Amino acid sequence: MSARLIDIKQAILVGLLATSMLLTAQVQAHGGLALAEDMCVLTVGPYRMHFTGYQPLSQEEEFCEDIPEVGKTVIALDYIQEELRPLKTEVRIIRDTGSEENLDAITVFHLPPKVYPTASITVDHTFPEKGKFVGLVTITGGAEDYVSRFSVLSRGRTSNT
Repeated sequence: MSARLIDIKQAILVGLLATSMLLTAQVQAHGGLALAEDMCVLTVGPYRMHFTGYQPLSQEEEFCEDIPEVGKTVIALDYIQEELRPLKTEVRIIRDTGSEENLDAITVFHLPPKVYPTASITVDHTFPEKGKFVGLVTITGGAEDYVSRFSVLSRGRTSNT
């Protein structure tokens, strides 16, 4: 009976390992963004945030990754874990040039590091043209600093507003 119990435990462990590898691959494929339980979740090290993007002037639906149109875009980041509240969060949107050597030169939007005690961050930016961008969310002030990078593609359809 104990040999059978060991076989069952091993099968469960193999299943859990395979599942975790698939989830890790999914998170890496989208950078730090992943769709979980009908919500877009941004992973920054051990922390998670709800990611909600929308374009109030041209779109009624929220988006998780690619920006549907050029124009005014609002992204809301809401902390899932309470442990994030005393830590500093920095948000940056940069042009995807393939290099992050000179961040200031390629930055199109920047919120400097600060504590958000309300657990909510709003990014309000107008994308004037289509292109490839990278979102950077950095968490500092804990035992380690963490950075999440995620690709954002501005599709470039021009809205009528």
